[in-house]
Order: sequence, then structure tokens, then C-alpha cells
Amino acid sequence: MCMTCGCENHDQPSKAQIPGRGIFMPVSETVSVERDLLAKNDSYAARNRALLRAQDVLALNLVSSPGAGKTTLLIRTLQAIAGTVPVAVIEGDQQTRIDADRIAATGVPVAQINTGKGCHLDAHQVEHALADIKPVPGSVLFIENVGNLVCPAAFDLGEFCKVVVLSVTEGEDKPLKYPDMFRAAQLMVLTKIDLLPYVSFSVDRAVEYARRINPRLEVLTTSATTGSGLDEWLEWLHRARARPSSQRQATADMEAVTA
Repeated sequence: MCMTCGCENHDQPSKAQIPGRGIFMPVSETVSVERDLLAKNDSYAARNRALLRAQDVLALNLVSSPGAGKTTLLIRTLQAIAGTVPVAVIEGDQQTRIDADRIAATGVPVAQINTGKGCHLDAHQVEHALADIKPVPGSVLFIENVGNLVCPAAFDLGEFCKVVVLSVTEGEDKPLKYPDMFRAAQLMVLTKIDLLPYVSFSVDRAVEYARRINPRLEVLTTSATTGSGLDEWLEWLHRARARPSSQRQATADMEAVTA
């Protein structure tokens, strides 16, 4: 099939478009480029993971679609653990320091990565941010990825695990529409549950759909506005942080393989 117009009458080889550039490449070349890109990213991710493991830093990659409430949940979390757990944040957005400034207002060290036209963070960008922010040994590092349920699923940053954030203002069928992200995550946090009386969203169906994709997926429900579910989220963080770094490494390796 011709990727340009969709008809099946051309004899030319199938081609794929490079998004945003109007450039078409043979599918075989596109796949080769993607493999090379991911392999290079994975080498940087392995380096990040080794550094984080050596310093016993728990790194979490927060992923979601835009507006799911990642930043608000993160700020509420930072406020709750202030003075008890050393924390640092890497903030990813295409443009601006708006969210990074909100995080900095809590007193937590934050490094901003602006990706420009990029729709996700990559491990090389995170490596540079780690050099700038220098997380202290035994700390928790939150990496807030660019709002996108597609591209970040494929890019290992060297984290312990991905935490996918889904709000009740989105469709409960998001896990079925974006399966790679929910397959790559270890935990799903449902946010804005205080809005459940006002939206058409079934928590049970959302969890069912997510576990069709990833039967091992853990699930928490939260509201950063009311504080509902925050204790359970903080307890999950405590358990993850308490695990020896060798166990975290084994989990991270397994997640990277199955993603």
C-alpha cells in the first residue's frame, strides 16, 4: 500500500512518513533508524541506572497524557515528605519553566529539560540533568516526563519503573488505546477521583482494561485536591524506597525487557 495516499495500486515500495517533516522513507529504513535510536538510548539508560544504583537513588518516571494531574500530585507529594526524605525532580516539557517553577517553590532541587519539538525525554537528556542536579545518595528522584501516552513508553531513562497517571476526566478506555504505556508501567495512579460524581468514568472498567494489558499492574486512586489516597501513594513510595538497590535493579531490568 502507498503510505502517501492509501491506495493499493502503486508498484513503489511502502514508505513511512517522518512526522512533522513531510519526508517519506522506505519502511525498512525507518525500522532500522528506530532500532539504532533505541539502542543508543538504552546504552545511556544503562549508564544512568548504574549511577542511580550506586547511589541508592529511587528514580521514578512519571508518565501521562497532558492534564492528567502529574505536577499537582507531585507537588502534593513533595509537600507531604518535606524534611523526611531527600528528593530531587527532573521536569520535562516542550517549552517553558512553568511546572519547574511550581516545583522549585516547594524548596526541592529541580532540573528543567525543554524538548522543543520532542514529545518525550530520552536517557541522554536525563544523563545531563543528573549531572546538574546531583541527587544525594538514598534520595528519591522524580522524572516528570512530557505529557504523552505514546513515545515515552519506548524510552528507558534508567528509572526504577514507570508510573502511569490517568485522571478520571479522561476515558476509561485509555489503557486499550495506548497499551504500550500501560504495559511498560509498574503502577497506575488514578487521579482526580474527587470528580467522579461529575464525570462518566468507571474505575472498575479502567482497572479491568489496564490489567488486560498488564496483569501485574498495581493500581492506586488519589485526589491531590482532597488528599484522598495520598497515604497509600506515600506508603507505596516508602516500600519501593525500602527495597535494596539490587532488588530494584532486578525489577528495573525485568520491566525494561518486558516493555
